[in-house]
Amino acid sequence: MKLICCTALIAVMSIVMSCNTSTSDSKLNKPRSSIAEVELNQVPESEPKKEAFGAIGDQNADSATNQTPPGTGNPKQKPAEPQQNIDWDKKIVKNAFINAEVKDYKSFYASLREKVKSVGGYIAQEEQNQSDYKIENSLAIKVPVDQFDNALVQLTANTDKINEKKVTSADVTTEVIDTRSRMEAKRQVRSRYLDLLRQAKNMEEILNVQNEINGVQEQIESAAGRIQYLGHASTFSTINMTFFQVLNVSAKDKDSPSFGTELASSFSVGWKWIKDLFVGFVSIWPLFFLVAFVVIMYKRTKLRKGKQELKQQTSEVLS
Repeated sequence: MKLICCTALIAVMSIVMSCNTSTSDSKLNKPRSSIAEVELNQVPESEPKKEAFGAIGDQNADSATNQTPPGTGNPKQKPAEPQQNIDWDKKIVKNAFINAEVKDYKSFYASLREKVKSVGGYIAQEEQNQSDYKIENSLAIKVPVDQFDNALVQLTANTDKINEKKVTSADVTTEVIDTRSRMEAKRQVRSRYLDLLRQAKNMEEILNVQNEINGVQEQIESAAGRIQYLGHASTFSTINMTFFQVLNVSAKDKDSPSFGTELASSFSVGWKWIKDLFVGFVSIWPLFFLVAFVVIMYKRTKLRKGKQELKQQTSEVLS
C-alpha cells in the first residue's frame, strides 16, 4: 500500500513539473515571437533608409575620391597616368636644301659653325668656291632629328636673302621592318645550311653547301648595313646649305660672253671635232688595210674566173 502511494505521489509531481516547464516555455516564446514580428514589420521601412544612406555614402565616396590629393588614400592604388601614343621605333629621314645670300661671309660662317655645335650637329662635307663675282660655300650639315626645325630657324636667321629653301621627309619604318625580317629569315636559312654542312659526307657536298652559306651571309651583311644606314639617316637629318657673298656686281656681266666670243668659240669647237674625227680614223688604220685587202682579193678571183670562162669559150669555138 505504501508502495502504491509513493508511486502515485511521484506521478503527480512529474505531471506538475511538466506543466510548469510548458508554461515557462510558452512565456519565453511569446517575447521572441513578438520581437521577430517587430523586426519583420520594421524591415520594409528600414530598407529605403538603407538605400538612401548607401546612395549618400556612394556620393560622399565619389566626392572624396575626386577631392583626395595624389599620395593620400590607399597606397596600393596608383594615380592614373595620361596615355601617350608615342612610337619610339618610327624612322623618319628629313632633308633640307637652302640657298642664301649673306652680307659678310666670314662672320656668317663663324656663327654658322657655332650654331651647328649648339644643336649637337656636325659638318659632314664642305666645298668653297670663289670668283671675281662672288665667294660661295656649300655645306652638308648633320643635325639630330629632334633639332631639325630649330636648326633650320637658326641657320637662316642672319641671312640677307633666301633664294631657295626645300624640305623633304620620308618614312622608312616599313623598309627597316621588312629588311630586319628578311635578315632574320636569312639567318635561319644559314643555320639550316650549317646543319647540312655538318652532315656532308664528301668534299663536293661541303663545297656546294659552303657556297650557299657564303651567298646567304652576303645578303645578311647587306641587310644589316642597310638597317644601320637608315638608322643613322633617321637619327641625324641632313641640311645642304649653300651661302654666298657678292664681291663685285659688275663682274657678273663679264661672265656672260659676247656674240663674237661665242662665234670664235664655236669655230674652235668645230675644229676640235674635226681633229678628233681625223684622229679617230687614223686609230682604225688596220681596218682600212683589211678592207683594201678583201677588195683586191675579190677582184683577182673575179678576174681569174673571167679568164677561165674566156678560154673555155675559145676552145669550144675552135673545136
